[in-house]
Amino acid sequence: MNKKSVILIFLLLSNAISFAQSPLLTDVPNRVTTSLNGKWQYIVDPYETGFYDYRYKELNEKNPAAYWNLDEPKNKTDLKEFGYNDKYSLKVPGDWNHQDKQFIYYEGTVWYKKSFDYKKKERNDKVFLYFGAVNYRADVYLNGKKLGMHEGGFTPFDFEIPDSVLKEKNNYLIVRVNNTRHKDDVPTLNTDWWNYGGITRSVLLIEEPQTFVQDFFIHLKKEKPGSVPSDKNAKVEGWIELNQKPGMTENTEVSIPELVFKKTFTITTQKTNISFTLPKIQLWSPEHPKLYEVIITTKTDTLKDKIGFRTVEAYNRQVLLNGKPIFMRGIAIHEEIPQDVRRAWSRQDVLQLLNQAKELNCNMVRLAHYPHDESMTRLADSLGILVWSEIPVYWTIDFKNKEVYNKAEAQLKEMITRDHNRASIIIWSVGNETPVSEVRTGFMHSLINCAHGLDSTRMVSAALEVNYNSGKNINEIDDPLGAYVDLVSFNEYLGWYGGMPDKCRTTNWATPYNKPLFISETGAGAKYGFHADSLTRFSEEYQTWYYREQIKMLCRMPDNWVGMSPWIMADFRSPKRNNPLYQDGWNRKGLYDDKGNKKEAFYILQKFYKDIQLHGRPGVQ
Repeated sequence: MNKKSVILIFLLLSNAISFAQSPLLTDVPNRVTTSLNGKWQYIVDPYETGFYDYRYKELNEKNPAAYWNLDEPKNKTDLKEFGYNDKYSLKVPGDWNHQDKQFIYYEGTVWYKKSFDYKKKERNDKVFLYFGAVNYRADVYLNGKKLGMHEGGFTPFDFEIPDSVLKEKNNYLIVRVNNTRHKDDVPTLNTDWWNYGGITRSVLLIEEPQTFVQDFFIHLKKEKPGSVPSDKNAKVEGWIELNQKPGMTENTEVSIPELVFKKTFTITTQKTNISFTLPKIQLWSPEHPKLYEVIITTKTDTLKDKIGFRTVEAYNRQVLLNGKPIFMRGIAIHEEIPQDVRRAWSRQDVLQLLNQAKELNCNMVRLAHYPHDESMTRLADSLGILVWSEIPVYWTIDFKNKEVYNKAEAQLKEMITRDHNRASIIIWSVGNETPVSEVRTGFMHSLINCAHGLDSTRMVSAALEVNYNSGKNINEIDDPLGAYVDLVSFNEYLGWYGGMPDKCRTTNWATPYNKPLFISETGAGAKYGFHADSLTRFSEEYQTWYYREQIKMLCRMPDNWVGMSPWIMADFRSPKRNNPLYQDGWNRKGLYDDKGNKKEAFYILQKFYKDIQLHGRPGVQ
């Protein structure tokens, strides 16, 4: 064996050890799980003492000074300069920033420790360790053995636990969490939201048989572009993926009890295409969010999910849901509970956010600017709320850096893999407000191709750049990325950034792309309870004037305008917003304030959406 071969094998082995496994386990809420949520001990480590030696090299795995090893001295002469104690504990899931004042601005490393016992239900079962999300980098150790590492603060990851590592008693799980911002991360250094650190979503043990259902994707087939799907003899297609080795075969049954449907397929590869016909179904829509229990059964495993059947596409300058044009009455949402100044994660949190959107008369939400907790998309399914789901390719990431592209693509794959069975999601977004250049457009185009390759059943978009100098009183969305997206989306703040709201009276919008047009952001800041005349910035009157002028302008939008998601539902934390009187570390563009109070502009948009709901979209040019 030559030297190059040895190096290659070493790199491959290093990669296998370093990163979370692929493919990702999906449909986790419907698997056999054991929660590791609750109180975890922690050590704050701003100097990375537990990870690097004094020469700043990563410690050897068995080094007793490493914080992933046992902290109890073997005897009274044994030197231990670290320790875990209940005196220092954090709740998981949860960001660390809101749990203790010392963390409010903290960016760096925190070590988490959780002790647990675990006995397998069957001796030969596989056990996986699953994280809903950790912001941003997680290095995971069990009983002193490194299981791997994951980067990306908003997508899930998991590791198969070797039998030689897992014990029935006294397991100790340690996670090094680091939320330091870097230029070559996704997102990059500069964002307009709070960098909440920590284990922000659930941690679970998942037990599976030796051969199990890894993943599946089942959806209504589009007969032809622009067609209206029939609710009778409906054609369904997709695929099933088992964790079996290539060459094995496994009979797998798909059943939908409510429709008295069963069909068996022979799985001959790890991922096998399937198709079948359902005699009669109810199509999923915001007005009728019908979900069916779909059951996948093998000789050793059963996996269930609730799935809605619908089609969505950009066609003939419109967005068609089940073959019929829709108008998206949207709002942008950050994954934050502002009254508690913390990251949202629970079903109760999601209900607060989605019910606020429904009170606004929304039928759609844009999840800004990253994938939200899985409970968000699952509840959107059941409540009938359309979803735009996005990865944090935001502003000025390093588009020339191949490593950055790989990180973005990994997060895109994890987002789509987790949620591809969610009927509510109609748009995958690959980024927001990225500055136009040839290298950026190539970067984003590759992400779009990746998204289409993973899922051809949904639209792919991004918030594009606007040309404000295209002609007299006409702003044109001619970003070259518009040639590749399905939905031409753009952010505009006419009357907040650049001019006053009355500028809307003489402004029109256009795009050279023969595609549907969507306003992905618009809004103005206001401090709840601050009242003045309409010319005074940060007054509720200014924000109200802004929305009134916007709505008048929207009545002149071209006929391919298909909706909007104003910025934003509620005030949210941002280190960029430092006006001491009106912002004080908060982005104040919310229609709700940070205590849940509705600002006057809320009622302007609420009425506008109600009128559209009753009478259709406003007049066109």
